[in-house]
Amino acid sequence: MFTGLSAFPLTPLDAQGVDEIAYIGLIRRLADARVDSIGALGSTGSYPYLDRAERRRAAELAVAHAGEIPVMVGIGALRQRDVLRHAEDAQAAGASALLLAPVSYQPLRPDEVYALFEAVAQSSSVPICVYDNPRTTHFSFDDDLYAALAALPQIASIKIPGVPADPDEACAHVARLRGLLPARVTIGVSGDAFAATGLNAGCDAWYSVIGGLFPETALALTRAAQAGDAAKAVHLSQELAPFWDAFTRNGGGLRVVATAATLMGLTKPASLPAPLAELEGEERGRLADMIATVIPARAARAAG
Repeated sequence: MFTGLSAFPLTPLDAQGVDEIAYIGLIRRLADARVDSIGALGSTGSYPYLDRAERRRAAELAVAHAGEIPVMVGIGALRQRDVLRHAEDAQAAGASALLLAPVSYQPLRPDEVYALFEAVAQSSSVPICVYDNPRTTHFSFDDDLYAALAALPQIASIKIPGVPADPDEACAHVARLRGLLPARVTIGVSGDAFAATGLNAGCDAWYSVIGGLFPETALALTRAAQAGDAAKAVHLSQELAPFWDAFTRNGGGLRVVATAATLMGLTKPASLPAPLAELEGEERGRLADMIATVIPARAARAAG
């Protein structure tokens, strides 16, 4: 399950907690598109903002409505105690894998991060994906820590924060990482603008924000790269550049895809956890135009 497209859906909220109808709809869209895996409760799924009951329910619903698609569930939290509780809940819900980021308030040391992953690995019966996201966790993995974590038997994939923009440098970067890791541990690229370059450079998976809302679009790019058609993968990514630019302007993809989901009628307005809010004004209008033009045009070309 740690290859191909792993699509990360939103976790839409309402006054009662998880908006179950909307969330089920998002999960079923991904299952119907036949993504390779679903990443529930990732950063796009707002996991740090949810309490234990909300996270447990989101995991249960994702597994229940994903059909045959494996579901990976995010378990990150500030305290190791809570991480272990979330891991227990995710496994009880039937998750096929766990996604763990070293969330912190006080800066973490590498030995503390290793101890966290070791504790989770010892108590888990499903594989774990290492979530390297320095923008949100403020922790940066080094090569020594990558290698040490990969030696833990439960570690099955590392989600890296992008690759160099230059294709040759990207290939060298992925090759260097590959040399640190056992063959059983896959490398997945994140940061959607880096997806084509990362996949073409040899990454095994794309852990995708946009794939959680537009799975067919993300699958077309992924399958092109997997088939060795690097030029097509790059071209498909370039067509999505307006979305990548919107992600950059708005502090990442979450607000963009949440607003897009509302505009498409997939979620209710204000489904983000406050104080996070959807795009307004000019940005919202630009996004509406992108949904109406970029996505249909991309889908039409893929169908042709």
